[in-house]
Amino acid sequence: MALLDVSGFKPYSDIRRQILPTGQTHLVDRTNHYNFGTKAQELAVPLGVDPSGFIKSCNRDKGVSIELNHGTTTLAFKFRHGVIVAVDCRASAGSYIANNDVKKVIEINPYLLGTMSGSAADCMYWERLLAKECRLYRLRNNHRISVAAASKLLSNMMVGYRGMGLSMGSMICGWDKEGPGLYYVDENGTRLSGRMFSTGSGNSYAYGVVDSGYREDMTVEEAYELGIRGITYATHRDAYSGGSVNMYHMQEDGWIKVCKEDVSELLHRYKKF
Repeated sequence: MALLDVSGFKPYSDIRRQILPTGQTHLVDRTNHYNFGTKAQELAVPLGVDPSGFIKSCNRDKGVSIELNHGTTTLAFKFRHGVIVAVDCRASAGSYIANNDVKKVIEINPYLLGTMSGSAADCMYWERLLAKECRLYRLRNNHRISVAAASKLLSNMMVGYRGMGLSMGSMICGWDKEGPGLYYVDENGTRLSGRMFSTGSGNSYAYGVVDSGYREDMTVEEAYELGIRGITYATHRDAYSGGSVNMYHMQEDGWIKVCKEDVSELLHRYKKF
């Protein structure tokens, strides 16, 4: 007991009384992941923790400023032969390069792809959860989910956690009965359909390159070159993007991985011309 007094540790019974509400004698088995079947959308978090309240306490008004700085460049555009998806591979934490070989394209299923920008943990968790829901849809209905429905599922997930500090800007790309599809979904539940999207800190540079060369009737080779150039020049101008260019092509019979090339070698190649 003397050691407990000196160290400041509390007996297990005291800690248990702090965790459990008054009168409750056992832990409640709560869902440990998002579930569309529950009336209240929740993730399993420690009792007494309010994510929304914590985020609000970290704003400038309270004298504390916690701003998560993210950097990336992702790009996707539709053309006559499908959808091109190109991303960089650098994960940054502020000015620190955490990883230079991150896979920012999540392969949801053979006909759906998702991109990552914002918090890597948020994007990975929610898009893997989307992959589970898409698989369940296929098993229940005996046909694969449409691109529009998949993006709507992700948007609905985000609406339930709006204002809780999530950071995600994702593009959902695929091919269904309606043809190629491309949607943008962010952490606020915003869902947009379009022909071209770019997200991340380097998106303005990528937009500049792609806008100058984009045509609906491009050949496959021209589309590949445009996607690679867009990411390469964005990584050259944006310090938070870099590493390699990962590119995928969504076709009628599913996606294929086109290439993974180092941006430094690509820049040297382009300077020669």
